[in-house]
Amino acid sequence: MNFEVYADAADKYRWRLKGGNGQIVASSGESFASKSNAERAAEGFKGSAKAATYTVFGNKKAWYWNAKASNGEKIASGGESFVSEDNAQRAANNVRDNAGDATGP
Repeated sequence: MNFEVYADAADKYRWRLKGGNGQIVASSGESFASKSNAERAAEGFKGSAKAATYTVFGNKKAWYWNAKASNGEKIASGGESFVSEDNAQRAANNVRDNAGDATGP
């Protein structure tokens, strides 16, 4: 896995976490005014991914996950929707277990 920081369409910065296959597995879900702020946020998630609270939610058609810090602030979202609750939970667990060892940002 590796973290990337990029400029979005509004010239703000975001981070995303990509799996070994290049697929986006998590993202910041918010934009930052500067690249350095987005890098700090990515480093913060990297350091707290294992301790974050992961929530899976959705309905019969699409499932999602997000991660929250101990203060309740959303710090990451899944990179896609999932066809089942189990798939979304596996994806969240994968990020939880591996984000700390990711390269970057």
